[in-house]
Amino acid sequence: MYEAGVDPYCYVGTTVLKNVPGLRDQDALNRFEAIATAKRAEEPLPAGRLDVRHYRAIHRHLFQDVFRWAGRFRTVRIGKADSMFCYPENIVAQMDSLFAELKARRILQRPGSDEFAVEAARFLSTLNAIHPFRDGNGRTQLAFVALLAQRAGHPLALERLDPKAFLTAMIASFQGNERLLVDQLRELAQHSEE
Repeated sequence: MYEAGVDPYCYVGTTVLKNVPGLRDQDALNRFEAIATAKRAEEPLPAGRLDVRHYRAIHRHLFQDVFRWAGRFRTVRIGKADSMFCYPENIVAQMDSLFAELKARRILQRPGSDEFAVEAARFLSTLNAIHPFRDGNGRTQLAFVALLAQRAGHPLALERLDPKAFLTAMIASFQGNERLLVDQLRELAQHSEE
């Protein structure tokens, strides 16, 4: 669970995020969110230029039935365990910088699968450290990197994703070790070629 001080995103006196159906129980919200986002994930994702605006549109698409603020950057400081994510006052600049770097690195110019895995892991680990939304960052990140991989000619076999191993790799990348994340992305790209 995310940690935040006084959090205007939550119902007063709780850690339950304010949500469209008005659910005040965390387990009920978790179930609703899983179903709602899974349904939206089955639909085509919004088209775009793989830029910040496109990234926000993907979050909005996936979470529109759950949160009124879907697609909007968070305004509170959050962290998990002892790790803080990008402060909200820096999100716009950090996102603009990251997506400018994505464009400049030309990882969509059909690099080899190993090179793509390295570049995508670097991008994904930085995106995760920014954590621009109050909730739903991981699912949005995965949907976006899958689009990147598809456009770069290295589609990911997401049905083979091991959530526990991927989460471990994401945590390691947040701590500066992207090797596990590179391995995860390489593995998913290789399985899509089979």
